[in-house]
Amino acid sequence: MAAIAPGQLTTADGTPLKVSFARALRRSRLKALGLVLPLFAFLLITFLVPIGDMLFRSVENQLVGRVLHRTVAALADWDPASGELPGEPVFEALVADFVEGRENRTTGRVGVRLNYELGGMSSLFRKTGRRAKRIREAPYRAAMIAIDERWGNLDVWRLVKRESDAYTASYYLAAVDLRFTAEGSIARQEEERQIYLRLFGRTLWLSLIITTLCLLLGYPISYLMATLPVRTSNLLMIMVLLPFWTSLLVRTTCWIALLQQQGVINDLLVWTGLIGEDNRLSMIHNRTGTIIAMTHILLPFMVLPLYSVMKTIPPSYMRAARSLGANPFTAFVRVYMPNTAAGVGAGSILVFIIAIGYYITPALVGGTSGTLISNFIAHHMQVSLNWGLAAALGALLLAAVLALYVLYDKLVGIDNMRLG
Repeated sequence: MAAIAPGQLTTADGTPLKVSFARALRRSRLKALGLVLPLFAFLLITFLVPIGDMLFRSVENQLVGRVLHRTVAALADWDPASGELPGEPVFEALVADFVEGRENRTTGRVGVRLNYELGGMSSLFRKTGRRAKRIREAPYRAAMIAIDERWGNLDVWRLVKRESDAYTASYYLAAVDLRFTAEGSIARQEEERQIYLRLFGRTLWLSLIITTLCLLLGYPISYLMATLPVRTSNLLMIMVLLPFWTSLLVRTTCWIALLQQQGVINDLLVWTGLIGEDNRLSMIHNRTGTIIAMTHILLPFMVLPLYSVMKTIPPSYMRAARSLGANPFTAFVRVYMPNTAAGVGAGSILVFIIAIGYYITPALVGGTSGTLISNFIAHHMQVSLNWGLAAALGALLLAAVLALYVLYDKLVGIDNMRLG
């Protein structure tokens, strides 16, 4: 027990008050930690672990070295810049790897992986896998080239050598329209394969347009909700929240019915005589459809932050400005609007971040010109099964969002984003 100094305050059991306070503080911290641990575990499992797995997949490249382990070991002493094919031991090791891979059904996966870098590798590995078991003795090089003359191509062996490393930058290069050449240098992709930088640009541009439209539409709605009587304001709030009570798929499908050339909006325009029957507007399966549908879907995410800030602005501010000689417009622009900066910032960054990673709506109404980078990430995950490229695209998208968030914080300041 701690020694008690003369005149020191103590509790009823004689414990110094300072010691008792420290124990109580430790107990309260342990209780708080116990309450936070479930939330932390949930975030770790559902957020941090998937992001970590995505970042790992974007550089992981162990398949080639694991399946062609004999060939990779034999290639260690081969110089790709020598201009000569690997020696006979390398071809012998390759035959042994193909025989083993044929039994384990793994060489086809290596072919698919290498096909991401050089076209035709998948068919080469399938063909060789079927015939390699017939090779029983030297010369192995001649026998492999007899199966397919591409085994006599230096570019194929340079590719195998380069992609035998456990980690690769190939996915990130492909994600920014770059590639490794046969010699190992970095060059731009062919013109017809340069799509991802344009997709990133389109995604950022459309997200900015959608955010701007949500702000222009949401600001007056939020102002009315904050200034009208409670009964009317509650009715408007129900109208704003109504989309949340409807399935996203249903809302998107409704926009398809409204926007198509034989849809409700075009029929109404033709009926009123504003456009002719032969001049129906094309508003679906393009950027226009993506912008309209996503603006409608994301509008509540702009209205709610704006409303929560506007509701805290005292009406006396505007009355004070009017009493000092400002007209209504000047009072609104110079007094009211600066006080809503926190809501504008919070709503804008919320809508922009959601829009930049949106998937379902652009997939249904975007067509070829209205799809976003997220749709191609899903394509590589579900169709092409190029998970490495999908992970690299996702990592770059995450980096872009974080960079924009940091830039916003530098320009506006994190304190200005607090609501209320």
